[in-house]
Order: sequence, then C-alpha cells, then structure tokens
Amino acid sequence: MERAQLTPLTPTRPRRAVALAAGLTVTAALIAGCDSVSGIPGDDPAPAGTTTATTAATTTTPTATQAIAPGEPAPTGATTPLPADAPQVGAVPGATDAVTAVRRWAADLQTATIADLQDKCWTIPPRTVAGMYADPQAILAALSQPGTATADTVTWRNRTTTVTVERESVATGYACGRVFAAGVEPGYDEADARHTVRRYLARATGKPLNSADIETTRPLTCKASPTTWDPQGTGNPTAPPLTGDSAKVGNVTSYAGDELRSDQVRGDYLAVHVPVTTSPGGTRMRTFTVVPTAEGYCIGDVTI
Repeated sequence: MERAQLTPLTPTRPRRAVALAAGLTVTAALIAGCDSVSGIPGDDPAPAGTTTATTAATTTTPTATQAIAPGEPAPTGATTPLPADAPQVGAVPGATDAVTAVRRWAADLQTATIADLQDKCWTIPPRTVAGMYADPQAILAALSQPGTATADTVTWRNRTTTVTVERESVATGYACGRVFAAGVEPGYDEADARHTVRRYLARATGKPLNSADIETTRPLTCKASPTTWDPQGTGNPTAPPLTGDSAKVGNVTSYAGDELRSDQVRGDYLAVHVPVTTSPGGTRMRTFTVVPTAEGYCIGDVTI
C-alpha cells in the first residue's frame, strides 16, 4: 500500500474533523494528513468495477463485519467462537454484545495484517485503518479498561488512547474500532465523507464494497425526519432532497473512484465531487452534499 506523505491540514475541514485529526498519533497523522488533501490520485482506493484503478487494497470480499441481510447467512465472524487467546475487553454496563463484538476485532488486531484489517473494516477508509491501527498494543491497553455506552456508540479509554465503536457495527457481531488520542473528541473527517460517497456509488453500480453493504442495514442517505437539512444556512430547514428523489443520481454505470474531492459548503456540510457515468447521459461531475451524524456521514443531496 502506498505510503502517505505529511501535508498541512486544510482550513476548510469541518470542526469535528479538525478535532479528530489534531489528536491522532504521529503515524495516524501521516496517513490522515495525506488523505485530507481532496482529489489527489489514490486518495482512497476505488472498488472493483469503477473506472480507475488504485494501488491500495480494495474491499470486495465479504467479511466478518457484515450486517446480516434478509435471506443471507450470518457472517463468519459473528458465528465462530472467540479465539482462546482473544484479548480481554473491559465490561460495558448494558452492552455485553459490544464486548463480544469488539473482542473478535481485537483478536484480529493482534495477528492480522493491515491489509486484512482494511478488508474486514470496510466501512472505514483504508488509509484511516492503516493510521489508526498502527499501534495495536496501545489500542488493546485502552480496551482493557471498563467501557461506557451511549445510544449510538460504545467507548473505552485510558490516559493515552480512546477507542470507540458504533452500535451499528456492534449489531453485526464484529465491531471495528476508531482510535483517537486521549482528549480528542471522536468524530469523522473528509476521508470518511468521500468514503461514504464511494460506498453509495459502488452500490449504485451493483458492485458494493461488501455484499452486506445495503441501505436497509447500513444506511448512507440522511433521514427524512427530523427536518434539519439546511446546508446554505437559510434558517428554513427541510427534509434532505435525496430522501424524496432517490433516483436523482441516475442509472450509474461507473464512476472515477480515484478522482473524488471534497470541500466545505457551510458549517459541517461538505460537498464531495466525483465524475459519474450514467446510461443514458454520459459522464458528468456529480456533487454529493453530506453532513456528519453520530453514525458517520450521510448523503442528503446530489446535483450535477
């Protein structure tokens, strides 16, 4: 996998993304710093079936992080017994399932390669995985502490490291953590925004990054309610336009997966731009407007 080069943080990143990047470890900053530069070749890997190829690993193989779609068998990681040497994870009141799901990931963290972890943790941008998981022992030390839970996330922390997992991932039986330096507010950055759009377009072409990446269990579009959509700051929020017209993007046949770039619209809203080919219609630049939520970025609109 191509090594990232250190570049300055751009001033257009959303507030939560800046907090995320500011406190990462040195290795994570090297990775995230490069990935924060919008539109660079190889910014994030394009999945199979897109119009361009990249050097980073793709994530097309079903893995243990899958959500269980109707009619599909349960994912392997959620049904196989925990390895005998799986690391201990601190108890979380009211969230026993989170402990089990995270232990499965922690067992892989001890032995798997970064490429394997990128494959299993396909909801997280691959370069983010490489940066966040660069120090497994620090992660395991944090996981050994008692955890806390909210409606959306479960978190473990010690004096140096914070590890958080989304409840959505816990429900699959295999939960990949997001890792931050102690004191940094967990959140999402522009790489996450671009990865959300990449996943959305991969689904649209019929070649999702993972066979379990479907809207019913892994929603990528913003919810219609409550009506808080207001990227231009008009003071008159509405429902996200995409919820009322899911066909706005058109009949997607391919997209330039290594040409995604992003910039700030207003506040936490971001615009992600990518060349998309539709039939009929040809290739045009599409702009996806996204906003961070407790579960990650969601897509609220798409324009030409």
